[in-house]
Amino acid sequence: MIRLVVADDHPIVRAGLVALFSLEDDFEVVAEAGTPDAAVEAAERENPDVVLMDLQFGANENATGADATRRIRSLDAPPYVLILTNYDSDSDILGAVEAGASGYLLKDAPPHELTAAVRAAAAGESALAPVIATRLLNRLRAPRVSLSSREIDVLQLVAAGRSNSEVAASLFISETTVKSHLAHIFTKLGVASRTAAVSAARERGILR
Repeated sequence: MIRLVVADDHPIVRAGLVALFSLEDDFEVVAEAGTPDAAVEAAERENPDVVLMDLQFGANENATGADATRRIRSLDAPPYVLILTNYDSDSDILGAVEAGASGYLLKDAPPHELTAAVRAAAAGESALAPVIATRLLNRLRAPRVSLSSREIDVLQLVAAGRSNSEVAASLFISETTVKSHLAHIFTKLGVASRTAAVSAARERGILR
């Protein structure tokens, strides 16, 4: 019997996952969690085989699924963690894998793929959705573009429609510094405009 904790901030999603696994003879959902902290507590209390973890919890939560995964994997007898999320950017995927996740699936995965992935994770195997595996391979093969954390901060605000002055105010830097960051971003991404920079960053998985 595979003991499973389901961690997601949406009660309907949790209910659907519990119902799905109840149809399988070899699964037992031993706990549900609606926050990253609750997921860690459930993992420590219930000693499950696998934690099925969402990546982004509610707006009031400072921690993410990747943060919870890192804490769970540092427990004395850590369960495996399988990420189930809507987000498929390279930064999300790599962040989760670096935190210790055994696998990464998208929420549009068919039920048989999800149950197979949980079984694989419980057996200590990696479980990546085909589309995710392809993304990672493409990232390894493609010339890598590396933006600094500050450049990513600037670009995220640009993507949200902020002007240079608004970006400067949000980040407590000068407008001249914002323009300098944008010039570096344009060069690294091989583009000539803010719109093209945002589009290129999303295509490369730098931004959601």
